[in-house]
Amino acid sequence: MAENPADSRGRRTVEVALVHAGRTKIRYPAELLDDDGARITVQATWAASHVRDLGFVRFEPGDSFVERYWRDRWHAVKEVRAGDGALKGWYANVTRPSTLDDGELRVEEMGLNLWVSADTATVLRLDEETFASGGLRGRDPDSASRAEAALDELEHMAKEGRWGELVRVR
Repeated sequence: MAENPADSRGRRTVEVALVHAGRTKIRYPAELLDDDGARITVQATWAASHVRDLGFVRFEPGDSFVERYWRDRWHAVKEVRAGDGALKGWYANVTRPSTLDDGELRVEEMGLNLWVSADTATVLRLDEETFASGGLRGRDPDSASRAEAALDELEHMAKEGRWGELVRVR
């Protein structure tokens, strides 16, 4: 586990770097809440100044995300709350195992995602067509299989009432 300096209020901060296909999509600051050696938990606010409406959820300024990343799993789970604290749901990314070094939390997204509503009644698999057309299966069949298996596992956990195993506080 890398040491991260504390800010003026004693909070430890990291910079989250979301990478896809070798290109950094976005970087944003987050407060490091916990790092147990396997799971890294951070909290951040919606990094964009505009609303992103996905049809099933709106990400908007003031939204808060408690993001859980694993060093030994192929996914990340982000709990999404409105500015007033109301739970919107969870946005899960299929990722390679994450790393935290020198204050940078590096997350390589694989292009597959899952949405789970706040009541867990709605579970949506996202971006499968884009993933299939991206060519990863031809370039790196093992990683493509791991990514698809991770999405299947996330969906299974959500539909079988096991979502809490991923998002509970330790």
